[in-house]
Amino acid sequence: MESREHHIRVPRTARYRVLGNPSSAREVWFVLHGYRQLAERFVRRFTALPGLAEGRRAVVAPEGLSRFYIDPEGGEHGPGSRVGATWMTRADREHEIRDYVEYLDRLAAAVLDPEGRGPEAADARPIDGGDRGLVVLGYSQGAATASRWVTYGRIRPSELVLWAGGLAVDLDLDQAAAALRGVQVRMLAGAADSWARTRTTESRRRLERVGVEAEVIEFPGGHVLSADTLARYWAD
Repeated sequence: MESREHHIRVPRTARYRVLGNPSSAREVWFVLHGYRQLAERFVRRFTALPGLAEGRRAVVAPEGLSRFYIDPEGGEHGPGSRVGATWMTRADREHEIRDYVEYLDRLAAAVLDPEGRGPEAADARPIDGGDRGLVVLGYSQGAATASRWVTYGRIRPSELVLWAGGLAVDLDLDQAAAALRGVQVRMLAGAADSWARTRTTESRRRLERVGVEAEVIEFPGGHVLSADTLARYWAD
């Protein structure tokens, strides 16, 4: 007798890190980490973001819902074992995508909603920054995640940044075009990062086919998110 697959939705606790004060900042960034990273480590790369120290910007770093040990050796893991996270795998992908899009929407509502409805808000209204700028940045694996969130979720940013990665390969481009109307799209890749440069080129061409323009930026270095590049292109 073969087993039958079923699904059940369950409550889940997610964690995120914050730099600055999103309530008073003029611009709020949601930054999505790459494969094997954790929010605590990833958010450190934004400590030198122009305007952060002065309170004009704030950074929110959600963490992927699936964690795992990343040490190469086998055997028993302990307190010193390193842990990373991923946004999804190919297994049960449709539910994985739905779950993290809903998670990110709920998080954004909790951070940005001036009426304080918080993450339990059940309406389908778009989530925007109001009088504040709203930036969604995805790094590496987080770039595909960011493209899906902006396309399928309620978030409505003023800017989408895909860094060292590209659009999700299965993204609905017509739906993406509608979601990205009026959104500044930037794609960054290191000169020595051939994988990311290929993904950036392909993603720009895909967007061009549906009438979306994207600025492509190449910077010195490899598969990294550097403070120097942030400071250069996002000078406050």
